[in-house]
Amino acid sequence: MEKVMVGMSGGVDSSVAAMLLRDQGFEVMGVTLKLFSDEDIDEAQKEGKTCCALSDVMDARSVAYRLGFEHLVFNFKDCFREHVMQDFADSYLSGRTPNPCIECNRHVKFDKMLRRALELGYDKIATGHYAVCEYDADRGRWLLKRPADRSKDQTYVLYSLTQEQLSHTLFPLGGLNKTQVRELAEKAGLVNSDKPDSQDICFVPDGDYAAFIRRFSGEEPPQGDFVSTDGKVLGRHKGIINYTIGQRKGLGVAVGHPLYVVRKDMDANTVVLGEESDLYTKSLVTDDFNLISVEKLDAPMRVTAKTRYSQKEQPAVVSYLGNGEYMVEFDEPQRAVTSGQAVVLYDGDIVVGGGTIV
Repeated sequence: MEKVMVGMSGGVDSSVAAMLLRDQGFEVMGVTLKLFSDEDIDEAQKEGKTCCALSDVMDARSVAYRLGFEHLVFNFKDCFREHVMQDFADSYLSGRTPNPCIECNRHVKFDKMLRRALELGYDKIATGHYAVCEYDADRGRWLLKRPADRSKDQTYVLYSLTQEQLSHTLFPLGGLNKTQVRELAEKAGLVNSDKPDSQDICFVPDGDYAAFIRRFSGEEPPQGDFVSTDGKVLGRHKGIINYTIGQRKGLGVAVGHPLYVVRKDMDANTVVLGEESDLYTKSLVTDDFNLISVEKLDAPMRVTAKTRYSQKEQPAVVSYLGNGEYMVEFDEPQRAVTSGQAVVLYDGDIVVGGGTIV
């Protein structure tokens, strides 16, 4: 009997994932990851709910007890603080816009948790992500594929998974939709069957990224100039971390027509404002790239690509530039492509790979 360690956040998805694996005959153990220090939790909860609270641990433990398997809590707060929270703050302070869920999957759930599972004699780990992982004998590779419920597709935040990690990973919800998951939870009498989904970044539940960065880093980014694309000073900004590419509201600059954040110049401490047309680009360069469906890219490859989690993939061609960098050229210009975000490439339902936009 294969042994599976299931990451349980206290939510309905991971709970049903654990139940399905138990019903399939796996020996299951549930684990909840403590990702915050008590001080971090207290600070985050001042403005709203966050994960890792005692109530989430108790929900996960209650489900495990009802389903008849062991539940443990692992303290990964140092890893999370270094690789997710610190990276988030550092990236914003350097002018980039990171996706912390990707870094959490890369460093915490599918690295540290997997290594802990293997050390304890478990064969696999599993999560409640909506994705499909399967082995393709013809390619000789593990594939990451889009799930049945396209509205819940989470492959965008999983593109960093390596062949080794995929070979030890199960996604039990890949063939289900959210309604079915809730119905299964309710039928089983799980305490969290109607628990709302989390929406915000777990350590910034109020959505105020700038306030978190100031609090976490202890830095107060200096004010500077808003400038036009031709260098004309338009006003004063409140610190570069307060602005994102494509932002229109809250700029406090009146010129008689809408202006958008089109670029951030960290060296000059300026935020460049322009027309909406200035937000569009047909190509991007990406580094820190991870290929999944192929071992290497010998020639340009036709793909679809998305530069944001919620974006519909767009037709493009990806080419290897050398030195670990890839270029993605879109058929049509894309709006608000942002440094620090991820671009993820698809071949139909299959994730080709992805990387960080330079």
